[in-house]
Amino acid sequence: MTSSKDGKKIVRVGIIGCGEITQVAHIPTLGFLSDYFQVTYLCDVSDNAMQHSQGKVIGSRPKIVRDAEELCASQEVDVVMVANSDAFHAPHVLLGLKHNKIVFVEKPMALSLKDADSIIEAEKQSSGKVMVGYMRRYAPAFLDAIKKIGGRENILYARVRDIVGPNSHFVGQSGTFPKTFSDYRPQDSKDLSKRTTDLLEQALSQELGIPSNDTTSAMWRNLCSLGTHDLSAMREALGMPGKVLGASMCSPGRPPFWSALFQYPGFAVSYESGIDGVPRFDASIEVFTANKTVKISYDTPYVKGLPTTMQIRETGPDGSFRDTTVRKTYEDTYTVEMKELYAVVTEGKQIKTTPEDARKDVEILGMFMKAAN
Repeated sequence: MTSSKDGKKIVRVGIIGCGEITQVAHIPTLGFLSDYFQVTYLCDVSDNAMQHSQGKVIGSRPKIVRDAEELCASQEVDVVMVANSDAFHAPHVLLGLKHNKIVFVEKPMALSLKDADSIIEAEKQSSGKVMVGYMRRYAPAFLDAIKKIGGRENILYARVRDIVGPNSHFVGQSGTFPKTFSDYRPQDSKDLSKRTTDLLEQALSQELGIPSNDTTSAMWRNLCSLGTHDLSAMREALGMPGKVLGASMCSPGRPPFWSALFQYPGFAVSYESGIDGVPRFDASIEVFTANKTVKISYDTPYVKGLPTTMQIRETGPDGSFRDTTVRKTYEDTYTVEMKELYAVVTEGKQIKTTPEDARKDVEILGMFMKAAN
């Protein structure tokens, strides 16, 4: 780490992956938090993406490299941020741990139980640590809502919903003007295709006993991307489900929609999610108890300043009905999450979104796929 003029520690970040999430969320957020972070390295298989992202970084220009291990080994990197194709999350997390770095990895951490277990074991052998990027779980409204629920023994029923429109709509209005590049070397494209195919075969055929075909592979990818946001938050708020009572996924060739009914001790949770062509973001967790309903609502994280809110509907002591909406902060979830990462690095704060925690998402995805197939 380095220090600013006033003595504040500056955490140096090397980012692997210069695609949409890095251009829209991570580089701007780290730039706004320039008293906390400085991007010192960028790595990607696209030279144009690296050069474009390099110009977006606030402060000194970061070095650009194609070799992820060079970034991970650098003494100018305190945190390795893994934000590339999810098929390569696990090997690059392992590289960061090999060089004893704090690794921040975008979800999904892994596409298979095998990769998740490899990361868990590697972390035990390293002085580095892994923090998984479940930004919704760091939102103050989410943390307050868990307290307001008042214990899982009080829950009667819950709903988890995440139906969103095209990301391009929100990205186009984010003011970040990201660009997509295709200057990939043939070998890099072949490596991505092969690794993705092998991972899906491992996760579906070998671990779940489900044929790996176009339909199941597309469903697994959707669950690992959008689905892990919801299921990870559901786990923290409600715990792990005991089983899936039923699950469905849409027919091939149609916009991806899926749903499930999870059984918990004493209550059930309905889960519905999908991606269509309507430009809106409808994501929430709603929990029902005997005299109170608590709902956490999320907006798109790609537009800064849109708050996460908590709505409480309850019966008052005098029998009256109260409907309260709490907007605790306009600070977006990525900013809150990066401040948490800063505390992990500079204060040794305990990480809650650990590899062991992230592995549970892969377990739930497996439960869903078995029920749907």
